[in-house]
Amino acid sequence: MKQFVSSGIILSRTDFGEADRIITFLTPDHGKVRAIAKGVRKAKSKLAGGIELFSTSHLTLIVGRGEINTLISTRLIKHYGDIVKDLERTNTGYELIKILNKATEDHTEEDYFSLLKDSFEALDDVELDPQITKLWFSMQLLHLAGHMPNLHTDTKGKELKRSGLYNFQFDKMLFQSARQHEGLFSANDIQFLRIGFSGNSFKVLHRIKGVKELAGHCEPLIQTMLQTYVRL
Repeated sequence: MKQFVSSGIILSRTDFGEADRIITFLTPDHGKVRAIAKGVRKAKSKLAGGIELFSTSHLTLIVGRGEINTLISTRLIKHYGDIVKDLERTNTGYELIKILNKATEDHTEEDYFSLLKDSFEALDDVELDPQITKLWFSMQLLHLAGHMPNLHTDTKGKELKRSGLYNFQFDKMLFQSARQHEGLFSANDIQFLRIGFSGNSFKVLHRIKGVKELAGHCEPLIQTMLQTYVRL
């Protein structure tokens, strides 16, 4: 029987039969992997301790004839335990895995695995606001999917000004210069977006002065981008 090993993060799990469970893992080298974990719901299962939600695990699987492989051994690499100690962090964690499961193909790139792992690390840090983490995750997801907005020039090709006010055109993913008191987005908002879309560590975004106000202002813009360009 052909086997393979990988690291994995649980994206979804479904009870099957009396004690089994079908699990979808996100892996860095095999994309999404679906596997049956036989007997995992039994109290003395050797598999259960190595696969938990909000964790990275080492997996050994037997290649199945169809889409479902068989999970034969597991070892916990890291469990982000502080996520499950707080309801908001737990709910945010569930949201992220649900979004990523819907947004990715079966043969997805390693960067998506890294994004989810980094997001768990951020949610596990009790000093960091989970809503800022979710927004950072959303911007990275748009970036990976190839749907970054133009954050340097406006609809006329002119450089975005530090003192300017702008509205946003979703069809062109560009900011449009607006008159005083008519623009929804300021230069500070645009700078916040530049940092968020840059691909830097999530810690950079959390350190921005006035981050909660900026995030609250930019969050509807990011969510509309996701709904428009990423299949959710």
